[in-house]
Amino acid sequence: MLNISDISLLDLIPPNLKSDPQVQAAAAALDAELKAVTEAVKNIILYSRIDELPGEIIDHLAWQFHVDYYDPGLPLEVKRILVKNALTWHRSKGTPAAVEELITAVFDEGQVEEWWEYGGDPYTFKVITFNAAVTTEKAQEFIRALNSIKNARSWLESVEITQMEELPLYFGAAVHIGDYSEIRQVV
Repeated sequence: MLNISDISLLDLIPPNLKSDPQVQAAAAALDAELKAVTEAVKNIILYSRIDELPGEIIDHLAWQFHVDYYDPGLPLEVKRILVKNALTWHRSKGTPAAVEELITAVFDEGQVEEWWEYGGDPYTFKVITFNAAVTTEKAQEFIRALNSIKNARSWLESVEITQMEELPLYFGAAVHIGDYSEIRQVV
């Protein structure tokens, strides 16, 4: 099987035209341009190649896909995740599932807890993450992103960053058994 990048236009010309020098010259002139176009076609396929594209193209794709919470200062891997999920998030905007996907993209792990699950005010929710690397700046970045993906009637009550540490815990006890003596002064 022939590869399209290995074929020359001269190979496709009928035998009766191959002997004409003008046809040969025209085919040779077009051959370089056609090969350049064939190579350029590889760059058109972007969505399936997001993991290998450079940052400036990811920035352009973020603009094209209307990633509302996109920040060019984010790390490249986070930008790629946001661009990959943009179309899915646009379809599921306003749902807790979309918020949880955003949590995973920004915090790496976490969950949404609705107001009826923790006894909060109606139409509020909390975001809980167990990632110890989350900073205040990252939480602020998440809140900016959240406002573009959550539904309009729900309000974020808090972002809880929960850390679990293993600490040695020692218990001690003492028991004292003794007599009770009362000493009084007699007048």
